[in-house]
Amino acid sequence: MAQSRVWTTHEGKQAPKNVILLIGDGMGPEQVKAAGMYAHGTPGKLSFEQFPHQGEVTTYSANNSITDSAAGGTAIATGVKVNNGVISMAIPGDGQPLKTVLEKYQAAGKSAGLVTTTEMTHATPAAFAAHQQGRSQQAEIAQQYLNTTRPEVLFGGGGAGMSPKAAKSAGYTVVINRQQMQALDTETVTRVSGQFGQGHLPYESDGVGDLPHLREMAKTALNILDNDPDGLFLMIEGGRIDHAGHENHLQRNVMETLQFAETVAEVFKWAENNPDTLIIVTADHETGGLKVLKNNGQGQFPQVSWSSHDHTGANVGIYGWGPNSDQVSGTMENTDVFYLLLGQQYVTGD
Repeated sequence: MAQSRVWTTHEGKQAPKNVILLIGDGMGPEQVKAAGMYAHGTPGKLSFEQFPHQGEVTTYSANNSITDSAAGGTAIATGVKVNNGVISMAIPGDGQPLKTVLEKYQAAGKSAGLVTTTEMTHATPAAFAAHQQGRSQQAEIAQQYLNTTRPEVLFGGGGAGMSPKAAKSAGYTVVINRQQMQALDTETVTRVSGQFGQGHLPYESDGVGDLPHLREMAKTALNILDNDPDGLFLMIEGGRIDHAGHENHLQRNVMETLQFAETVAEVFKWAENNPDTLIIVTADHETGGLKVLKNNGQGQFPQVSWSSHDHTGANVGIYGWGPNSDQVSGTMENTDVFYLLLGQQYVTGD
């Protein structure tokens, strides 16, 4: 368990103008290692592994040593540990909605976006822009996106509560494939709902067809959100790393992790031209109990073992670049990520 940190805003220190959080759902250290071996012949060379500040994060929830994505996402989004299945509400506690980092930055005048390879209303993105007692309430989550929190960009899988009709009536431009997304005038469009397919986007290793890759969604989202002079908050999820972990499917797991790493590289390229940008890369939990046994070299999948078809309680990595990323160090609680994203500094703790 990590030592508890107390966070504060130091006088004269402002939150970064742009804050970008990338979550590899189910991406533990061994997933990162396996992907690095396949892509580069050696671990340690993925895009985010080059970031100057690195540490690890605990993942347990309020009621379980092994979290789900709802509680894991909520801890990162709100700084509060909740019970598994809960979307950003104080359960345990008074049951009230917990204000998320996305909502806090919206209140400060920033534009906001959510990008994922899962259903748009899946637990991780929902934790940033919805409040529900149960993660399965996807129709209600969609309603809250479109009518209450209203992020400027919502890119992910379609269906599961989302519909083009509802998004259009809420004032969103709707795109349903890569061509339509890339044809958007990113300088003038104000709110976009990308509803790609019906359900989760396809696995990278199966081919995505006419649907966009995660890196393409991220690039378009940034080009839309960066028109705001007050800055942006963007959460990007590589959500299907988790699904491949549940399946113990190494090829899919590696390819999803590599697409996630390419997305981080795309975001980094943007950030180099946009000073005052904080990038944080982490995971909500590990999935599958993956262990790399033998490196078989570049272009070959390593020899591995799996110990589970579910989530595990393993700590996950955290990687930071940009203003305030020096607060990333040692072993942190997942709830610390919330304060880190808000530009706060810790005053006690390890």
